[in-house]
Amino acid sequence: MEGFSGNGSYQNGAPSKEAEFQRLAQNIGSNIQKIIQNVSSMQRMLTQIGTSQDNQQLQNQLHQIQHYTNQLAKDTSKQLKDLNNFPPERSLDPRQWKLHREKLHSDFTRALDSFQRAQRQAAQKEKDVIRKYKSANSEFGGPNQQQQNLIDIESGANNQSRTQAMIEEEASIELLQEREKAVRQLEADITDVNQIFKDLAAMVHDQGELVDSIEENVESAAISITAGNEQLRQAERYQNKARRRKVCLGATGLVVLIILIIIIIVSAKN
Repeated sequence: MEGFSGNGSYQNGAPSKEAEFQRLAQNIGSNIQKIIQNVSSMQRMLTQIGTSQDNQQLQNQLHQIQHYTNQLAKDTSKQLKDLNNFPPERSLDPRQWKLHREKLHSDFTRALDSFQRAQRQAAQKEKDVIRKYKSANSEFGGPNQQQQNLIDIESGANNQSRTQAMIEEEASIELLQEREKAVRQLEADITDVNQIFKDLAAMVHDQGELVDSIEENVESAAISITAGNEQLRQAERYQNKARRRKVCLGATGLVVLIILIIIIIVSAKN
């Protein structure tokens, strides 16, 4: 990932804090790329909804990838929260850690926004197909009446033809029910994504306060180290002054002693 570098070091056979941070960040980045790819696949499938290419297989693929991506978004949100609460080592620059976290947060937000737009588009297309189908059936008095009409019209045909018509109609009704079920699931997943957006907003607020606290602590530590170094330099200066004072006093004492000795010797000779 850009904006972060680490050597992935190990301490006593176990991954260091820095290595764990990097692993978690890489997982989040990988999930974001999967979400982006899945959204692209969803958008291609959505162009076929309501067309002659629309079939049960397409429906199943779309619903599966949508629901899987929704779960992937939940997992990524949880991992991002874990990353936000991750205590950086002293060796990590808090500002670098903050920038890397913010980049992942921004990338995830954009991917999530694209995913939700695809969800809403899928739900709307499904509703349009359902509405169109129900509208067409209502012209014939509803599905039950349509079945009866088919039977009446084909009263002169063989039983196999009537049975085939009824089977096709039942399959259409079943497909309609599946679509309605899929729409309900889509709406539930969209609600989940809305909750993830709320969680992301809360992360921004909480993490801002945490990073500020970390930076303040680092700055305080730097000030304390500077003050400590200054105190050491002052103590060294005091020691040097005291040493010079002792040398001066010793030299003065020696000179006085020599003078006294000379005076005593001169006095003794006299």
